[in-house]
Amino acid sequence: MTIESRFDVTLIAALALREKQIQQIYRPLIAIHKWFARRPGTLFRGLILSEFADKPLTDTFFKANDFPDRKIADPFMGGGTPLMEANRVGCDVFGFDINPMAAWIVREEIEHVDLPAYRQAATRLLTYLERDVGALYRTDCPIYGDENVPVKYFLWVKVLECEKCRRKVDLFPGYLIADDTRHPRNVLVCANCGELNEVGRLDRPGQCRECGKQLSEHGPARRNGCECRHCGHSNRYPNAALGPMRHRLFAIEYFNPARKSAHKGRFFKKPDLKDLARAAEATDRWNRTKSRYVPTDVIPGGDETDRLHRWGYTRYRELFNERQLLGLEISCRLVAKEPDERLQKALATNLSDLLRYQNMLCRYDTMALKSLDIFSVHGFPVGLIQCESNLLGIVNINGANVGSGGWSNISEKYAKAKQYCDTPFEVRPGGSRKVIVPIHGEWIGERIDGARHRTVKIRCQSATYATLPQGSLDAVFTDPPYFGNVQYSELMDFCYVWLRRLTKSRIHGFEQLTTRSKNELNGNASQARGLEHFTEGLSTVYRKMAHALKDGAPLAFTYHHNKIEAYHAVGVAILDAGLVCSASIPCPAEMGGSIHIHGTNSSIVDSIFVCRANPRISSASLFDRVDQLLPIVRDELRQLCSAGMLPTTGDVRCIVFGHLTRMAIYRLRTHWDSAGPTRQRLEQFSQAVEGFGDPQPVVTRLAKEVSRKARIPTTMPLFDGIDSDAVPV
Repeated sequence: MTIESRFDVTLIAALALREKQIQQIYRPLIAIHKWFARRPGTLFRGLILSEFADKPLTDTFFKANDFPDRKIADPFMGGGTPLMEANRVGCDVFGFDINPMAAWIVREEIEHVDLPAYRQAATRLLTYLERDVGALYRTDCPIYGDENVPVKYFLWVKVLECEKCRRKVDLFPGYLIADDTRHPRNVLVCANCGELNEVGRLDRPGQCRECGKQLSEHGPARRNGCECRHCGHSNRYPNAALGPMRHRLFAIEYFNPARKSAHKGRFFKKPDLKDLARAAEATDRWNRTKSRYVPTDVIPGGDETDRLHRWGYTRYRELFNERQLLGLEISCRLVAKEPDERLQKALATNLSDLLRYQNMLCRYDTMALKSLDIFSVHGFPVGLIQCESNLLGIVNINGANVGSGGWSNISEKYAKAKQYCDTPFEVRPGGSRKVIVPIHGEWIGERIDGARHRTVKIRCQSATYATLPQGSLDAVFTDPPYFGNVQYSELMDFCYVWLRRLTKSRIHGFEQLTTRSKNELNGNASQARGLEHFTEGLSTVYRKMAHALKDGAPLAFTYHHNKIEAYHAVGVAILDAGLVCSASIPCPAEMGGSIHIHGTNSSIVDSIFVCRANPRISSASLFDRVDQLLPIVRDELRQLCSAGMLPTTGDVRCIVFGHLTRMAIYRLRTHWDSAGPTRQRLEQFSQAVEGFGDPQPVVTRLAKEVSRKARIPTTMPLFDGIDSDAVPV
C-alpha cells in the first residue's frame, strides 16, 4: 500500500494550515471563480504523490512529477481541486458534478488561455468602462481639496417609512463604520446630521463636530424593530408585502493617490451634493436603458432563498442598485462583443465572479475596512448596512489594486491564476518568510506547447449516471458533500442567472433554468432531503467508482461532520461499494478564522478515508473498544501539533469519529447486505459504531491533553535550505 504508508501527516498538515490562511498565495488557481469549502491543493498533491511516487513525500513534493496514462476520477468535483492536482502531474482526469456552475468553473480553471491576449481583452473592457461610467465612481476630497478622486466603497443604510408620522427612518444597528484597528481613530456617524466624526474612545465619543449633538456607537435598529427618532413610534421590519427596502447613501471611503503617502489612515467622508447627483445620474441612466442581459428571473423558494423572500426580494435583479445594474449591463454587452470565443468565456467568468461584490447584500467590515462579498458566510445575509464597491476597481501608482470588488481586481486575479497553470509552484516556509519554489516540468491544462496532450473530460451530470469502463481508473480522489445544510445550488443561482443569459444557454448544462436538482446530496428542509437520500446517493456513486477502479486502486476522500450520524452514511456507502477503509488520516482542511465557522464547534480537520477492495490492514490500527483509540489518536494529535496546529475539541471529535467509522466498516465487511432497506443499513451501521462504546470520554480526555500544550512552531528539516530557483515572498 502507498498512501497508507507514505502519507506524511506532519508535512502536509503544516502546508495545508498555511495554505488555508491565504489560499490564493499557495494555489492562485482558486481565484478563477468563487466556489465553496475548497480543500487545500497541498493535501491532494500529497495524496496523489503518496499513491503514485515511489519515494517519501519529502523527496517528491517540491519536485516535478509526471504520471502519464494514470486515470483519475472525481465524482463530486465542485471547485475541481483534486482534478487540478492530478492533471498537473500528468494524469488523465474525469470529473462529474450535477451543478452546471461547477462544470463551468472547472473547465475555466483547466482550459488553456492565451494570457497576453486575455490581458489585452480585459484592458479594452476596462478602458471602455472608464470612459462610459468612470465618472460615477469619483468624488472630491474634502480634506485636501482634490477633485475627482476614485471612490473605493459607497456605504448605504436601509430606510423605512415610519408607520405613524410617515417620515424616513434610517435603520442603523450601530453608528460605527470604522474602528481604530487599521485606522488611527474610530469613525462614527452622527445620528442627527449624518456627519462623520473621528473619535479616540467609543465609551466617551463626545459631541458631533458639525451639529454638537451627542455621538453614540449604538443605533436604534435591533431585533427587527426600530424606534422613529422623530415621533418615537416603534416600527417593525422587514415587511415582505412592501417589497425590498430602500437605501440611503450615508458614507464614502475613497482613495486619494496624490496624498496617500503622507496621509495617516483611510479617507472617509459624508456624501456631498455632487456625490448624490452622481447616484441620481446613474439611476436616471439606468431607467432609460433597455436591458438585454440583466436577468428577470424570479427567486425560487428554498432553505436559503426564503430569507430573501422575507425581506421582500422576489427577483434577482432587485439585489442590485441602479448604478450596479447600469455597470453590469454595459459590462455584459462588452463581453458579448468579444469575437474570440475562448476570451469571451474568460471575461464572462470574470463578470460572474464580479457579481459577488457588485450587489446590495455586501457588507462593510468595520475592522478590516473592506467589502465582504455576498458569499462570505455561505448564505444570503441581509444586513442593514450595505457596501457598494467601485465597479472598475482602483490601481495605484505601483500597479497594485486598492480595495476589492472591481474589474481590475477580478481580471488581475484571473491572469495570475492562468499564469500559475503554465508555471506552477509550491510555497515552502523558509524561516520567517515564505519561499516560492518553481516546479519546472509540471503544468495544468489539456495542452501546452511542446508537451504531451492530456485527456480532460468534465461532465455536467450526476455521477450516479456515470459510465466508466470496469477496471479503468487508477484512483478516485474527491471531496464529497458532507451532509451539511449549505445550499450551494441556491447560492450559485445568483451567478448562474447572469451567466446563462450572457452565454445564451449555449453551454452544456446551461439549458436548465436553475442549478438546483432534486438529486443534490445535501440536507434541505424545503426539498425534504434527509440522511437516507444522502446515503442512497453516496452509495450509488461509490458503487460506480468501485466498479471502475483497478484491483487494489484507492478511493480516497475527505470528510468531517460534527455529528456521528453523518458518518453512518459514509460507512454504508463504502460497504455497499464492496470496499474496506484501510486508513483514516487527519489533516487540516478549513481555516479556523472563516466567518462561517469561526466561534463554532466545527472542526477544521478532515478525516481522509482511504478505501480499497480487500486491503491489508495493520493489526496495530485495529481496536475493540473506543478507549483503545487513545494511543492511535494521541499519536495523530502529536503529528498535528508538530505541524503547528493546536487541535480543538471539535477536531479531536472528528478524528475519533473517523476511526470509529473505519473500524465499523471493518467489523461489518464480511456479512454486509447492500440490498437491504436504507434505513435498516443505517441502523445496522449505527449499532456497530455504538458497539465500541461512548466516544465522549475519549474526546474529552484527549482535548484536555492537547489544551495543556502550547502551540508548537513548525521547524521541520524539510524547510531548511532553499532551492536555487526559490524566490522569497
